[in-house]
Amino acid sequence: MTLFLKGLSVVAGGVLLGLFVTWLTIVRGAGMGGDVTDGPWRTSLLTGSTEGGMALRATIALHGLFALNRHETIYYTATTDSAGKKLDGACRYTITGRDLPARWWSITAYGADDFLIANKFQRYSVSKTSVVRGADGRFTVTASEDASAANQVATGDGAFSLTLRLYNPDPSVADDPAHVALPEIRESGCP
Repeated sequence: MTLFLKGLSVVAGGVLLGLFVTWLTIVRGAGMGGDVTDGPWRTSLLTGSTEGGMALRATIALHGLFALNRHETIYYTATTDSAGKKLDGACRYTITGRDLPARWWSITAYGADDFLIANKFQRYSVSKTSVVRGADGRFTVTASEDASAANQVATGDGAFSLTLRLYNPDPSVADDPAHVALPEIRESGCP
C-alpha cells in the first residue's frame, strides 16, 4: 500500500507543478510566440489569430478580452518607460508622439489588476479624436495620479501599464509592427 501512496503523491505533485507553471505562464503572458517590441511597447503577431495557441488564448482571455486580429487592430502594451524602468503610479510620465498610421488610435492606462484606474476626473485614455496637438502636429500626454486637464491619463498610485490600440492600422504596420514610430514614454518626476 505504501508504494501505491508514494506513486499517488508523485502524480499529485506533478499535476500541481504543471498547474502552477500553466497559471504562471498565463498570468505573465510571456513566451506565447510572435512577440515584437518597439521601444517600450510590445505586441504579439499572434493576438487574435488562428495561429495563437491555447496559452495565448488563455492569456488574452485573462488580460484583454475580445482581441481582434492584427489587420483589424494592433495592441501594444508598455509596462516600462523608454529607459526600461517599470512604470510606477507615484511618478509622472510624459508621452510624446505624432498621429499613428491607423484610422483611429487610443492610449489607455490600466492598473495592475488589468482594469481601468478609478479617478475622480474620469480620465482613462486619450485618442486620435481627443488629444490636443501642438502647431507641429505632435502631442504630449501626461500620465500621473493627477489627471485634471486635457491630455492627461490617471495612473493611480501603484504599478500600471499603458495600452496603445491602433484600429484599422495601415498595412505597413500589420506587416512590420516592430518599426512603427510609436510614442516615447519618459519619466518626468518621481517623489
